[in-house]
Amino acid sequence: MRNHAVVTGLSVFALSTTAAFGQDIRLEIVPEADQLESVLENSSLLIALQDDENPTPQDYVAAARADYRRLLTGLYSEGYYGGVVSIRVDGQEAANIPPLDAPDRIGEVTIRVEPGPRFRFGRTEIAPLAPDTELPEDFAPGKVARAEEVRAAARAGVEAWEAVGFAKAEVAGQEIVADHPNERLDAAVTLAPGPRLRFGTLTVTGNEDVREERIRAIAELPVGRTYNPEDLKFAATRLRRTGAFDSVAFIESDEIGPDNTLPFELTVSESLPRRIGFGAEISTVEGLGLSAFWLHRNLLGGAERLRVEGEISGIEGEVPGITGSGGADYRLATSFNRPATFRADTDLFAETELKREDEIDYKLDQFSAEIGLSRYVNERFSHSAAVGIITAREETEARTRDYTLLTLPLDATYDRRDVQLDAKNGFFVDAEVTPFLGVAGADDGLRLYLDTRAYRSFGETERLTLAARGQFGSVLASDLAETPADFLFYSGGGGTVRGQDYQSLGVTYMDDFGDGPVTARSGGKSFVGGQFEGRFQVTDKLGAVGFYDIGYVEAEGIPDGDGDYQAGAGAGIRYTTPIGPVRLDLATPVTGDDAYESVHVYIGIGQSF
Repeated sequence: MRNHAVVTGLSVFALSTTAAFGQDIRLEIVPEADQLESVLENSSLLIALQDDENPTPQDYVAAARADYRRLLTGLYSEGYYGGVVSIRVDGQEAANIPPLDAPDRIGEVTIRVEPGPRFRFGRTEIAPLAPDTELPEDFAPGKVARAEEVRAAARAGVEAWEAVGFAKAEVAGQEIVADHPNERLDAAVTLAPGPRLRFGTLTVTGNEDVREERIRAIAELPVGRTYNPEDLKFAATRLRRTGAFDSVAFIESDEIGPDNTLPFELTVSESLPRRIGFGAEISTVEGLGLSAFWLHRNLLGGAERLRVEGEISGIEGEVPGITGSGGADYRLATSFNRPATFRADTDLFAETELKREDEIDYKLDQFSAEIGLSRYVNERFSHSAAVGIITAREETEARTRDYTLLTLPLDATYDRRDVQLDAKNGFFVDAEVTPFLGVAGADDGLRLYLDTRAYRSFGETERLTLAARGQFGSVLASDLAETPADFLFYSGGGGTVRGQDYQSLGVTYMDDFGDGPVTARSGGKSFVGGQFEGRFQVTDKLGAVGFYDIGYVEAEGIPDGDGDYQAGAGAGIRYTTPIGPVRLDLATPVTGDDAYESVHVYIGIGQSF
């Protein structure tokens, strides 16, 4: 490695910073190479010292001596294998300064890097390979010879062997040759797969209150089966999903066990069993909402979860500017979840709910209960089925009725979002199908609801994100007047069309409830909605959003164009916090008699969808 270069008459790309003791740190790249600036800055300990408090001259000398290797590594990462690095401390090459003989004072530090030519791959070999191994596309002759591509190819080769049971696969050797005259890098990597292994004995440590047999049942490590890293991943996910553990780690043995088995140690750290929380949300359309919950993560010693929650929404009180949403709504609910019931990926759940809804078109007092099973097919896809009962009293201007339903709620969710509360890329689909049988006071029918969301970000830093949400709902077989009011669909408000009054769009129809024909207003049997957002991250903490929402409601279960629609638009800001972005949206209606004449405010935590 050459530590020193003399360069004259060449263009210079420089970064200058002044640190403690008056040191002036300069980074010069000769000739200019824009793609190297951030790489070399991030590699340099000298530049990092500017963030330290009161660094000493000894710190600068030590950092300078370490920077030769670090900067060369940065050059290799971008395919430069003939680079020259010179680091001068007050004119003296840092490599020639004894480590323990730093000067009393340092005035100037100059880092000069001459990258040299950029190399490309010549020969690229890695063997032996497992069947169906996919190597990185950029590890190929003619591609830029970044060092990371060699490492990525080696990782891909090892992981492919691991995926078919060779848990101890490793890199046995490598031959990397830089051909300077031809500006070419030849890379040959040799892999050692080792024997094919099976899962061996499992030892559980770290648990105190959660019983070991339940931990084993939830993890369900397939002892005796061929090793597969995906099985380990899913086992850890199942344990984390219970919420009973702060950390979960599977540690494989260094030694192979009898009959080509691989023993594992499962180490867990338990979470505090109890938790409480609360939330608040306010809008000028739907009013103030308050919620709280109490949670026990290990109720019976088997990672069973009990949650009790209460919610009050639609509070108008003394809050200025709130138009109201009918009246205050109350909700008290309990839920119980037992993981690993019948099989490791299936949870038993039971839920009860007592609620009162005071809406614009109806008042509802309702009790519901259901019990069912949910299955997690993988980390992305889950589905559930339950049986339930609903009994309620419903009051409208036209009548008061009591009804009882038996339900069979079915649900499936596929989640490909990168981050749930603030997605940048991916999509989300949730489908609900609920057949219901009217035991008394209501028709039989089928309720469908589909919620889809998609996200796409642009640019290297992904500051611009386009997000879209589509909603579809339908009630089939049941007559409109005999369908439970909370099974029908409205448009307007934060969950559908921002800027429009809460549940402002429904349907009006004529019916005879026993005292002659009357005009009644309710939700529709079908709904189609769309929400579209452009999100731009202005700074690391602050973001801006523009949005447009539209909703369509119709009296028939299958839309035929005879319904009505509404739309709203607006802008907002987002402030990033550890629990998700804080949301502030201002919206106005863009359809209707009051188009552009009012502004509604929405405040909450997390993106709107």
